[in-house]
Amino acid sequence: MKKISIGTWAYSIGPYANNPVPWDEIVSKLAALGFDGVELGGFGIHPNPDIMPDKESRAKCKQGVADAGLAFSGLAANLWGEKLINTDDNSHYLSEFRKNLEFCVDLGIPGIRVDSVQPPTIFEEVDEDTARKRVVSTWKRCAREAADKGIYVTWEFEPGFAFNKPSDILRIVDEVGDDNFGVQFDTCHAHMVAAVGARQPGKKETLPGGALELAQKLRGKINHLHLIDSDGTLHDDETSTHAPFGTGILDFDALLPELNRSGIKHDWWTIDLCFWPDAWAVTADCKKAVDALNAKYGH
Repeated sequence: MKKISIGTWAYSIGPYANNPVPWDEIVSKLAALGFDGVELGGFGIHPNPDIMPDKESRAKCKQGVADAGLAFSGLAANLWGEKLINTDDNSHYLSEFRKNLEFCVDLGIPGIRVDSVQPPTIFEEVDEDTARKRVVSTWKRCAREAADKGIYVTWEFEPGFAFNKPSDILRIVDEVGDDNFGVQFDTCHAHMVAAVGARQPGKKETLPGGALELAQKLRGKINHLHLIDSDGTLHDDETSTHAPFGTGILDFDALLPELNRSGIKHDWWTIDLCFWPDAWAVTADCKKAVDALNAKYGH
């Protein structure tokens, strides 16, 4: 059976930005609901390298999660204030990445998430070849430095960030070309990228088989997985709507057998309710839905 976690950013940003759910409350409730772990959104009032700058506070946090019977499945690092595409100086980005990498080491977090930071409209300022070279060279460095710490790097593609076409995704992961780097496959983002072509600059690029075909093309290149439904819309015209299971159109009976063949080297399935207006209230139902999928496809 797979281990089930959920992204804690769902309870700290968007609708929860002004009233985030306290960390201890998240940990205790997720434990009570039978989760195996938490995927940490490392920003705001939740544990992050800025509010936990010393090893003592980090050790206490790590122990608190373990005492609840949970583990960390990954870190969504706060790199959104950085410049990646629209600068030829990646030193500040790398500095922030390294800070979060050490945080992963101290808390025992196995993987760190990255994205391309800038929106797809950035190509009005920077040509795509230059942009891609900057992203690839930076992530090559990140992947090697993370490997030295025993942490893997996973890239979450999505409509709201640059390089959101299927060919972009395949090309970048191939050009980084590091076993310690892979794609974070979020099922709702995959649908919006591959079936809808949402927010793609220039000519739209979709795949006849949608998210399933994209998963097939990425077999062997996926190293982290987010599960959530999609209703085929965007949230605030920016990023994919993370619709609770059963409220969308995704065919998990087709997707999960393929994702089981993707070559992921760990057993985590992570639920992602990012920006859902009542995420805290629907968490239990989402856990039940994933448990049912786990019973069918988690072996």
